Amino acid sequence: MSELANRYEFVLLFDVVNGNPNGDPDAGNLPRVDPETRRGLITDVCLKRKVRNYIDLTKSDVPGFKIYVREKAVLSVSRAPAGEAVKGKAKNDAEAVQLAQKWMCENYFDVRAFGAVMSTKENNCGQVRGPVQFTFASSVDPIMPLDISITRMAVETQREADAQQGDNRTMGRKSIVPYGLYRLEGFVSAPLAKRTGFAEADLEALWEALVNMFEHDRSAARGLMSARKLVIFKHDSEIGRAPAHALFARITARRKDENAPVRSFDDYEVSVDSSNLPQGVSINEAL
Repeated sequence: MSELANRYEFVLLFDVVNGNPNGDPDAGNLPRVDPETRRGLITDVCLKRKVRNYIDLTKSDVPGFKIYVREKAVLSVSRAPAGEAVKGKAKNDAEAVQLAQKWMCENYFDVRAFGAVMSTKENNCGQVRGPVQFTFASSVDPIMPLDISITRMAVETQREADAQQGDNRTMGRKSIVPYGLYRLEGFVSAPLAKRTGFAEADLEALWEALVNMFEHDRSAARGLMSARKLVIFKHDSEIGRAPAHALFARITARRKDENAPVRSFDDYEVSVDSSNLPQGVSINEAL
């Protein structure tokens, strides 16, 4: 695979309708909210999970695209093949760790993309700093989480049925955001990509995952989530030609009517300022 020779930044706009995009376990699994601004939050870990799931779904049979951080995985066990692969090839323990780390990067997409801490005592593979990083996603406007009562018409056990005295209806709760438009900002470092082996093919897989990851992540809890806009900034060098924050400022989303509640993407006007870009920076509206 060809090496990555360019620095990238990107902005992904996505929305949720009547769903909980990222529950907060410290708040009864209510949608995460910044308490000062009331803007919704989604962690980088949550969104990386969706990228991992998409890559696992679409490239599970492609060499080099295994996923290391899988649901319910035992990570030390997942690293065991690395130690077996490099057994007898190293002069000392330090070199063995380096070779095992290289093996992990070659075989696991998420290790060479996002990095990983693999330096525990069992099957030590060192630490990898990933070239791809996400910010927390934040909603463009304040959100209004709702906690809705729901009714279940059946019970799980006979004991529950006996306690209900024949009325098998039970009550539950469901937390949703009626509508929220969220903004994710991300970075791809070419120098760090060279260290992990993150290449052009991996970058294309990342863009594909960002556009399509919600399409195969459906659940009753998450409502309707959709990728709406992906804007990619490409620098003509590894180091880059402009600060990321200045490029991010070129992407804006504003409500068309400040006096009406937003309930769809059509209630927003999205602007991409491609005029007078810094020399050596190009912009691509991939979605």
